[in-house]
Amino acid sequence: MTAEQGGEAQLQLAASRSSAGDQRGETAGVRDRALGILVQRLETLVILRLYKPCFTTEWKRSGLQQQQAAMGIDLVAGGRSKKTRRTAPKSDDVYLKLIVRLYRFLVRRTGSKFNAVILKRLFMSKTNRPPLSLRRLIKFMEGKEDKIAVIVGTVTDDKRVYEVPAIKVTALRFTETARARILKAGGECLTFDQLALRAPLGKNTILLRGPKNAREAVKHFGRAPGVPHSNTKPYVRSKGRKFEKARGRRNSRGFRV
Repeated sequence: MTAEQGGEAQLQLAASRSSAGDQRGETAGVRDRALGILVQRLETLVILRLYKPCFTTEWKRSGLQQQQAAMGIDLVAGGRSKKTRRTAPKSDDVYLKLIVRLYRFLVRRTGSKFNAVILKRLFMSKTNRPPLSLRRLIKFMEGKEDKIAVIVGTVTDDKRVYEVPAIKVTALRFTETARARILKAGGECLTFDQLALRAPLGKNTILLRGPKNAREAVKHFGRAPGVPHSNTKPYVRSKGRKFEKARGRRNSRGFRV
């Protein structure tokens, strides 16, 4: 290699190094500009987070406010039950629904408390509409034969009663024998639509209910059977010698004074 050729090679090497340095410089410049833009955006976000109350009105005006999920407690689907009482009967009885429709109208147009009570009781479950026996009915209506007894439930017969006075009764249902005995004595068995015509405001009526806690199931409620001062009826399979007879008032059976 001659001296001239060596000089040309050195010049080419220097030129290539200078171009590579220029490229590296351009790359570094682009990187620096990108970092600068990123830092500016981060500063803007920090300022907005720190001074968010100051910018709320501006956000609303500019339409940049985003919907944020509201915090709260976890509830069962549907949320809290605001109204636990019934607003309509669960029964599909067409006649009951017609009576409900009638008394809704009477409550709305008359404002009578009697009609409101009747409507509320029409919504109730069968457990809360206990039957009333003929004996109790006669007892409650003693000296009030000129008034109408109103029972939102069933009137049942009672064989322990021998004489039935002439009474006027309105009920959702009468047993066959109870209806026959009331009619035979000269009384009346009315329906609620007939009552609405006779006493739309509930005047000269006696509102009655049967005993709610007279069910067999209620006898098993309360303190455990056998413990002191408990009158709860046990769920015993049989009343023989071997079935739940070790409930004496002694220490070996857990008795405490």
